[in-house]
Amino acid sequence: MHADWDHAHTDFGAAPPRRAEPAGLAATEADWRQLLEQTPNGHLLRENALLDALAAGAPVRLLHLGRSLDQVRASGQLLASTGCLVGAVYGSPLTALPGGALRPHNLGTHMLGSRDHLDSRRGSTALVVEVAPGRPGPAKGLDYLRLGAVHLRAFQAFRHTLTAEEDERVTRSVTDRVHTTAALLDRLLRTAAGQEGEDRPFVDALAQAVPVVPFLGYVYFEAVAEYLMLHSRSRPTRECAEHGELNNHLYKQLAFDAVAGMGTLFDLGRFQPGHARLLDLVGRIEPALAAGAPAYVRRRVAHQFATTGLAADQDVRDVSFQRISPEHLAAAAPHLLGQLLFREVRLLDRYPQLYHVFEQAKALEAWTYWNTQGICLPFNAACGPKGEVGVNPAAPDARFTVWTADLDERGLLHPVEQLDVVPAPRLVPWLVAPLRDRTEEERWINRAPVPA
Repeated sequence: MHADWDHAHTDFGAAPPRRAEPAGLAATEADWRQLLEQTPNGHLLRENALLDALAAGAPVRLLHLGRSLDQVRASGQLLASTGCLVGAVYGSPLTALPGGALRPHNLGTHMLGSRDHLDSRRGSTALVVEVAPGRPGPAKGLDYLRLGAVHLRAFQAFRHTLTAEEDERVTRSVTDRVHTTAALLDRLLRTAAGQEGEDRPFVDALAQAVPVVPFLGYVYFEAVAEYLMLHSRSRPTRECAEHGELNNHLYKQLAFDAVAGMGTLFDLGRFQPGHARLLDLVGRIEPALAAGAPAYVRRRVAHQFATTGLAADQDVRDVSFQRISPEHLAAAAPHLLGQLLFREVRLLDRYPQLYHVFEQAKALEAWTYWNTQGICLPFNAACGPKGEVGVNPAAPDARFTVWTADLDERGLLHPVEQLDVVPAPRLVPWLVAPLRDRTEEERWINRAPVPA
């Protein structure tokens, strides 16, 4: 179990990455880390306010947007949520200013400013959660793109809760998705091995594959988000950097511009801009970065797909997805298989009833791993320590204090009422199913037979 969670965490400490990875890559993870740190904002991958706060071990204050404040008061609990942090109480850092006011991280500023037009945040209450971790924490963040092995084990452990028909539907669908996109998946591996190619057809083919393999949408989005945050030279980005922060507004604008309905359900599995659309999206955000985006996407997505999808004992030059058998897929690309199964199970009509079976088990493992590693404040590391940080609700030595907070005209928060509330190691109910746009799901369900 620990090996899977080690694989899913990235250490932003002084040592270079030592994760096992497939052979045959044109650039290793350490090579990429060096390249990323040499970008205009690459120093923030190490010299980062969030990492400094974790290393200090002093109390940290986070902004958390709470729903149903009356229910929180009555239960005395803040529940953890799934998503990029698996089983943490989601938040963003706050910085104390003279006089007691708290300055939100730029991600927190976005969270507060979006409450009126995002369904997921409408009516939420700003809460300040103070976490006294009791000791310094490591600079290790969770990269949700690397959770494939965790998802695969959960499916194998609990597939007995599926009916025979559901099991057949899930496994057949996963195999069909791989066979349908095999040419693109093979191209990703060849590119990761160093094969050159043109950017336009690559990006267009990637975009066309996303509806069939939504995991690719996540990899694609994180690559563009990383490119924007690390290469931006805009004044707002420089101001964020002065605070030791990566500029989260860049990828938030990217997501909401790229995908209709993101305000209802933030689903990166629908991120699929083709080449022309990618140039337009990046150009709207920072015109000088548009021209370089496709080449970056081609190289970065290929590398990330290979390292997050294949087993470490594979060679990217030898693997092909053409007519791959389920057994060979499980051996060659178990992490990809896990990601595919994870998303396929979520499409079942019964998933709201099965949600806690699959997700609570992963959360329990996450809490166990975090506690053995001394991680009280896990953070999303998919693009570096950008500001998405959560509370480990099962941290044994941590102490918590929670307040309601008022937002002033300067965008600063002021704690108001201390609540008799603590984070609890339980997951919030599944609320996503009624919000999904099922257009692509129905199209896939009604697909023509896919040759084996």
